[in-house]
Amino acid sequence: MKNWTLAGAACAALIIPAVPAIAASSPVPYPPVAAVSDPTVSAFYSARHGALLWLSHSGDSAAARELINVLERAPLDGLASGPALAAQARALIARGDTAGADRLLSAAWVRYVQTLQRPPSGMIYADSWVRPRQDSAASILARASQAPSLSAQVRSVSSVNPIYAQLREAAWAAMQTSGGQIDQRVLTSLDRVRDMPFQNRYVMVDAASARLYMIEDGRVVDQMNVIVGKSSSQTPMLASTIYYATLNPYWHVSDDMIRTLIAPNVLQQGVGYLKSHGYQVMPADGPDGAGATLLDPSTVDWHAVLNGNEHVKVRQLPGPANSMGRMKFGFPNAYDIYLHDTPKKELFASDDRDLSHGCIRLEDAERLGRWMLQRDPQAVTRDPEQNVPLPTPVPIYVTYMTAHADDGQLAFADDPYHKDSGVGATVVALQ
Repeated sequence: MKNWTLAGAACAALIIPAVPAIAASSPVPYPPVAAVSDPTVSAFYSARHGALLWLSHSGDSAAARELINVLERAPLDGLASGPALAAQARALIARGDTAGADRLLSAAWVRYVQTLQRPPSGMIYADSWVRPRQDSAASILARASQAPSLSAQVRSVSSVNPIYAQLREAAWAAMQTSGGQIDQRVLTSLDRVRDMPFQNRYVMVDAASARLYMIEDGRVVDQMNVIVGKSSSQTPMLASTIYYATLNPYWHVSDDMIRTLIAPNVLQQGVGYLKSHGYQVMPADGPDGAGATLLDPSTVDWHAVLNGNEHVKVRQLPGPANSMGRMKFGFPNAYDIYLHDTPKKELFASDDRDLSHGCIRLEDAERLGRWMLQRDPQAVTRDPEQNVPLPTPVPIYVTYMTAHADDGQLAFADDPYHKDSGVGATVVALQ
């Protein structure tokens, strides 16, 4: 599953030289784009009495150069017209039309930011706190005009998130040597990870490579291997929020696993199987927390449970054999997906880590818990299911990337969920 291939000589054979990447001194290979007539942009400049935002009256500034460079690579960001807008801005500046160039750059910036703010394809937002912001043109321009450094504002916004920024940088470098062409898997991966959290601390999980990243202040501060769902029980692309850690957790066995795991083992080994593994059985219509009513498992018709004609709840007590390990991190979602510890640490050494029923097992849950709780995640008693609120809620984004940056180079992984079926290693031209 995790067979990364560097996009070097192996991919070179796929690349056919095309139009050279745009440079300031090269002929512009893009059709002209008409100046954008946006009422919001006009109102913005009217309120400023025509004062320029991007350019000095001499027709140059670090902010304008930064934005033009961003626009030139904007097809990687999903804005196909970016290079044409950059070329037209350069042409207006060369003619001395600084007012026209400045307005065009403002309109282009609005287009660019709103493109970045589109939700990634296939992402499910399970909690309102992590939904993408959809800013109006007026608010985008207001923030630009109030930024202490407009160049820094452009760099910050265009970075999106560090995983995205690293992949885009590697893709742009590859395009410079490939005549402006790029593997389609890069574009789909960029599209899936193009999320712009406004919070300073968040977690990203890539189900394709089975990696988890801890991100703080725009940097990846730590990462670890994880185990994700197998092809028949895929871990979905979703975004939510972790509000608390659960120490000494029960494992609440899913209905599907009660039928496919618990019931067959009870029928083969007897009810002693349940006790030896720390399982408790409860009525299907009752609570499953601390005050749950426990059933005598010998009174349950396990054949009926196996066939789906009778339903019970099953939970596993905390302890060394508990499938949740010492802690778990739940978050709102309709799929009952969560992060959790596991006693089976040997599985993380494998390249193939699509092994679970959909939940995400952590290589080092204690390390993640320490980062989220900002203290050692130690339970104060042996009581089960101790929910410990995080000092600040931590968003989590579960995505799926078959292309990554590896030391600045493009690398490709297997596609265990077949999301890139039909895409393969197709090379496309971004011109």
